[in-house]
Amino acid sequence: METLVVDHPLVAHKLTALRDVRTDSPTFRRLADELVTLLAYEATRDVRVTEVTVQTPVSPARGLRMAKPHPLVVPILRAGLGMLDGMTRLLPTAEVGFLGMIRDEETLQAETYATRLPDDLSGRQCYVVDPMLATGGTLAAAIKFLFDRGAVDVTAICLLAAPEGLAYMDKVFANSGKPIRVVTAALDERLNEYGYIVPGLGDAGDRLYGVV
Repeated sequence: METLVVDHPLVAHKLTALRDVRTDSPTFRRLADELVTLLAYEATRDVRVTEVTVQTPVSPARGLRMAKPHPLVVPILRAGLGMLDGMTRLLPTAEVGFLGMIRDEETLQAETYATRLPDDLSGRQCYVVDPMLATGGTLAAAIKFLFDRGAVDVTAICLLAAPEGLAYMDKVFANSGKPIRVVTAALDERLNEYGYIVPGLGDAGDRLYGVV
């Protein structure tokens, strides 16, 4: 598994505002959207492309277009929805699938409650978006779900990651032989006793959409 912590002043600037407890939900949503687009730029460096020739007003020119099958963007509900627009802005031809997962607050294990994905993902590159990589249970379960349906490689885009979550991911996929990348804006200190990232930014879903 490859981990990329994006080191860029604009990324750090927007993340700092997201962490601030005084940032209201509308501003939080806008900043998350902008931050995801910056992360997606780095996350898509290995997106598959094919060579084409187009006619400019002057002469033919060789270039690149995204290869088919097009990438699949998979937000993990509900917090991942706040990252979807930022991804599709950069990948407008990508298809979108949805995966509903929830973490049991006692066991910290992920449970799937909804899926809206193609049954066959053979040959597909998938981009999973979820704001927080905390214990790693939810993200690992989501990635395994995609591989079980035939995905060839998976990139996860997270606003924040915890060392414990990355370690868990490494352990789960150590012998999978599958290409997996995690792209994040920051690697934080640790998890607290409740499984929240420290210093983190709180509950991303609540800060995006309110407490429900």
